[in-house]
Parts: sequence; C-alpha cells; structure tokens
Amino acid sequence: MLEKLKKDVCDANISLEKYGLVVLTWGNVSGIDRKKGLVVIKPSGVEYKRMKPADMVVVNFNGDVMEGKKHPSSDTPTHLELYRAFPEIGGITHTHSTYATIFAQAGLEIPCLGTTHADQFFGSVPVTRLLSEREVESDYEKNTGRLIVDRLKDTDVRNTPGILAAGHGAFCWGDNASQSVENSLILERIAEMAFRTMQLNPEIKQLPAYIVKKHYMRKHGENAYYGQKHK
Repeated sequence: MLEKLKKDVCDANISLEKYGLVVLTWGNVSGIDRKKGLVVIKPSGVEYKRMKPADMVVVNFNGDVMEGKKHPSSDTPTHLELYRAFPEIGGITHTHSTYATIFAQAGLEIPCLGTTHADQFFGSVPVTRLLSEREVESDYEKNTGRLIVDRLKDTDVRNTPGILAAGHGAFCWGDNASQSVENSLILERIAEMAFRTMQLNPEIKQLPAYIVKKHYMRKHGENAYYGQKHK
C-alpha cells in the first residue's frame, strides 16, 4: 500500500539528518495521499540511519493505523490537524532545529530582515501562543495542531510554509514530503540569519514591504521569472 509515498517519506526523513536539522530521533516527516485519505509518517523513536520504507506507518484521518508494524510518530495528531485544515498541504516536517527552536522558545516571530527570507516566506514567520495547562493535559498533540491552525486562520499557507510552536519547535509544509523538508531547511537558515543580524544590530528594522513583495513574487507570483521555465 502506497509504496512510492512510503519511499518518498522515508527518504525525506533521512534527509533531516543529512541537512543537520535533527539530533537523535527529534523530528518527523509525513506525506499524504488525498485521494485515499491516508497519511504516511515516520515511526516513533526510530533512528534515521536504520529507517526503511517498510518502517513507515500508514494512518487514516482518525489516526488509526492502516498498515505498519511500528507505532507512528507521537506528533501524528498534529500532522493530521494540519492536513484536515489545509487541503493544499501535501507534506509536513517537524523539527527542533537549533535557531528555529530558539525563536520558538523565546515566543518570537522570525522577522523578515532580508531578501533570503523574502524569497520563501512572504513576511515574518509566525509563532503560536503557549498551550494552556488544560490543553496539554487533555490532548496535547492534537491541541498543538489546533493551535497552529488557529494561528494561521487568516494566512495563506502557500505563502507562509512554516510556523513556530511556542516553547516547542518548528512545523513546515509543502506540496510533498521533500518540499516540506526543504522549507524546514530554509526556515532554520533564515532563523540563524535573523538571530545573528539582531545581535549585530539590535535596532534593525524589518525589510520594507515593497522589497519583500518583489522578492517573493519573482519566485512564486503569477509572473515569476526566477529559475528555468518548463514547457
């Protein structure tokens, strides 16, 4: 079942370690088959170096395991909330990468300070509020997803392919599992750039909106001209 998606999700999870976005087993990637209503996700606590496509776990939108011998990632309910809320999302990555997590722990958005940021995120990277004690005790992972969805209710997730969960880490998404990892790598790099820029110049202002718009639209807008055109 979903053999290609399993391989894609497995490869995407392994790439987290390759890109230096995880240590130990602190991270997970999933992908979705919208037609079948099934999600493939990393098994919980399995080392990336030992991971194989057959280890991936297939779950439905209720979180029921449809295929797989291992327990799915503990963050599965968070992924499912995002897939339910945003049909344009095809893959999700969650990491505790250093600089993104620094901003998440500080409860701060990542401001758009330069064009590297503006090339991929149309404005600041948002951050959620902290979960309440009741939200943590009742259904922690599912409520984490609900909090993210609520924070993004007035946001086009195609223009903002990632968010910081306060006190926790980063969640990114894309058209597929691989793209969600790519956006996680970009998020980590712009978080580091912002952190160091703010150290060097604490008075730095956000990049003017007209520059942000230019750089984002030249890559992602209707008349984008970055890269090679495909016929």
